[in-house]
Amino acid sequence: MSERKTTNVEVRLPSRMGFEKVAMSTAASVAKLMGFREDRIEDLKTAVAEACINAIEHGNRLNEKLSVGVILAAGEDSLEVKVIDDGKGMKTQPAKPDIDRKMHGQEDPRGMGMFLIQALVDEAEWVAGTNGKSSYVRLVIRLDKDQA
Repeated sequence: MSERKTTNVEVRLPSRMGFEKVAMSTAASVAKLMGFREDRIEDLKTAVAEACINAIEHGNRLNEKLSVGVILAAGEDSLEVKVIDDGKGMKTQPAKPDIDRKMHGQEDPRGMGMFLIQALVDEAEWVAGTNGKSSYVRLVIRLDKDQA
């Protein structure tokens, strides 16, 4: 029985807009080392940035005393990213936005981040923390067989 190897990289970010770029760069570096195609790396960067912005803005409510944790777990054929904040989290998975209504100004143009995340990665899961603390989003992006 072969043992699956996983390499973890952890980053702790201040809850201040702009620091999502540190997580983006870190995720891109790990994905590049794993052999992901450039287009998939760009998808990952966007998804990680959206998840970090949500954690900073909604989870930690821009409270600079709180931090956002980012844990990247590089496996043999996939990369899992957890973005952890101190918010209560969501009770349900995000609903699909009505893009036509948003485009025509009939709905707030914001609120597309979670939908975008789901479209860019292979798996996205929002997990509410216990006792109203440490919620996270878990993203998984898989290497295509022809990439590895």
